[in-house]
Amino acid sequence: MRLVYLTCLFLCSGLLLSCQQDGKITDSPSARLEFSTDTVKFDTVFTTIGSVTKQFRVYNRNKEAVRTSVSLADKGFYRLNIDGVATNNYANLEIRGNDSAFIFVEVTIDPQDDNSPVVVLDSIQFNTNGNVQDVKLMAFGQDVHFYNDSLIGDAHWVADKPYLIYNSVMVDTLCTLDIDAGVQIYFHNNSSLIVEGRLHVNGTKDEPVVFQGDRLEKYYADKSGQWGATYKIEGNTYYFGNIHFLTGSSGNTINYAIIKNGTKGIQIDNHVDDETTLALSNTVISNMSISGIYAQTANLDVCNTLIYNCDYYAAALSLGGKYNFVHTTLVNYAARHLMPSLVINNYYTENKANETEKEVHHLYDFEAHFANSIIHGSLASEISIDERLGEKTHFAFQFENCMLKVDPRFAMDDTTLFKNIVSAPTDLPRFVNPAEGDFRLDTLSAAKDRGNPAYLIDYPLDLDGVERDSLPDLGAYERIEQ
Repeated sequence: MRLVYLTCLFLCSGLLLSCQQDGKITDSPSARLEFSTDTVKFDTVFTTIGSVTKQFRVYNRNKEAVRTSVSLADKGFYRLNIDGVATNNYANLEIRGNDSAFIFVEVTIDPQDDNSPVVVLDSIQFNTNGNVQDVKLMAFGQDVHFYNDSLIGDAHWVADKPYLIYNSVMVDTLCTLDIDAGVQIYFHNNSSLIVEGRLHVNGTKDEPVVFQGDRLEKYYADKSGQWGATYKIEGNTYYFGNIHFLTGSSGNTINYAIIKNGTKGIQIDNHVDDETTLALSNTVISNMSISGIYAQTANLDVCNTLIYNCDYYAAALSLGGKYNFVHTTLVNYAARHLMPSLVINNYYTENKANETEKEVHHLYDFEAHFANSIIHGSLASEISIDERLGEKTHFAFQFENCMLKVDPRFAMDDTTLFKNIVSAPTDLPRFVNPAEGDFRLDTLSAAKDRGNPAYLIDYPLDLDGVERDSLPDLGAYERIEQ
């Protein structure tokens, strides 16, 4: 028992001595700090808009505590939080022996009236017993055209500097927004481009127009759901399209665009005349938390377009409408892929409260044509046809020279509806690298040379601008053998 007592006394004495040593503050000029990084770097920061918060740790590897004075060298664009205190200057910050402190950094860059990116440099200085050390700060700033909850009339967006949208922007009725090739458009969370008038996106192969969220860190490069306006009614959340065409908007065109990392890439509400609501061509829509295209009673023409990795639908064509898809690739290999890539529907059901009429089905005319296209993905069947027949409604569709991923029980006996279909389980598209978003065809793809040459007249070039040969491949890309 005495031995145990002496042992405990020795250990307690040691701990007490250790605590006393930790509490002692050294004034030795040889006491240096260590840092978790030598440079804090920010990716492109839009002017007037603050950055994300970054952090690093300051380590005291000495047995004794140290006091260090922390300050910004320039005190211009950066803001600090030093060990829980929001200040750019902290005199005599105490860090215990073998302990550390956190430094948090943010930056806001003033407009420079310069279309080119600017580099903003600074440093955080640490003076410990006369020993001066620093951590560098680096941010790339970019002036922007800034829109916040804006209603715009006739407008022309040029590719001089990016456009940043907060709280959505709407193109007013009877007005047109023209967007030049190479324009970069960034949307803050809960923001969309809403079109009541008319939109013309005039990208080119080498300079597409890009629609994306405003989080530029590498982590967000392929994350869905980053932008798209929402509204709530009676506790339910409703989502606008990232580019949303309201009822009455028609004659819209989108050529050579990239639309990525949103909720619903394009939404089209019902058309009111025979004019095409939207002509979509040479476009890539990717990484959507709901759908690539969500159309309701629309008049839509799509060609040379790739839609991939949407949590629900690549294309949902609902409440009837007129649709034409030629040389398109609709594919879904997203980890959260929950519904077929293509869903078509010609009705909605209204629930009634009375006993005699509990449900009312509202039917719409539906007409769709898919040619020289690929519809594929990770589900057993990537097509859902949901129709209700009525005496006064028309429902018609055709898949012509298409590769379709369908369940073996999916009926395709009617060759007027399913013409020259590639659908055997062994017939695979064999894309080059789906994980990296490369949906060009591999040399062993079953989609090679299976297209109808009749469409070469209107679609001689693929999404890459490559000339299709006399037996065109299915999908948006033509395979070119080396």
